[in-house]
Amino acid sequence: MHLHSVLRGAHAYLTPSAVLAELTAEQACQRPGESPHSIAEIVAHMAFWQDWFLNRCDGIATPPPAHAELGWPTVASVRWDVIVQRFESGFARALALADDDTRLAQPITPPLEFGHLKHYTAGDALIHLSIHNAHHFGQVITLRQQIQTWPPPAGSWTW
Repeated sequence: MHLHSVLRGAHAYLTPSAVLAELTAEQACQRPGESPHSIAEIVAHMAFWQDWFLNRCDGIATPPPAHAELGWPTVASVRWDVIVQRFESGFARALALADDDTRLAQPITPPLEFGHLKHYTAGDALIHLSIHNAHHFGQVITLRQQIQTWPPPAGSWTW
C-alpha cells in the first residue's frame, strides 16, 4: 500500500529506524551549535503528536495542548531508549491503521478542534503524521551531520 511507503520512508527519505540507527543517549541529547532542540527532544515531540493523532483516530477525545510548547515533552529525566520505544510503538500503531481500509475512510470522531483539520479521516491523519515525521527526521539527519554521526553505520544517501 502506498500509505505504508509514505509512513515508512520511501523514495527520497529513510525509514525511522535507519535515521535513528545506533545513536547513543549521549549523542541524542546533544544540542550542537545554536540548535533549539536535541534529537531526543525532536523524537519525543514526534512521539507525542503521533500518539495524540492515533488516539484521536481511536476515538479517544484527548484535547489538544493549550500551547505549542506543550507538544514538546521534557526529556531530561527520560531515558533515550524509552523515547525511541514510545516513538516505535506509536509508529507500529500507525502502520497497523494504514492496513485497515475501512478505518482509513472514517472521519475522526469527535472531530479535531483545529479548524483546518476538523474534517480529517483517519487516512488524512496518517498522511499528516507522515509529513510531520519526515520534516522532523530531516532535522534529525541535520543534527546527526553536525555531531558527525551521519551517515549511520549501515550507510545512507549523503547528498
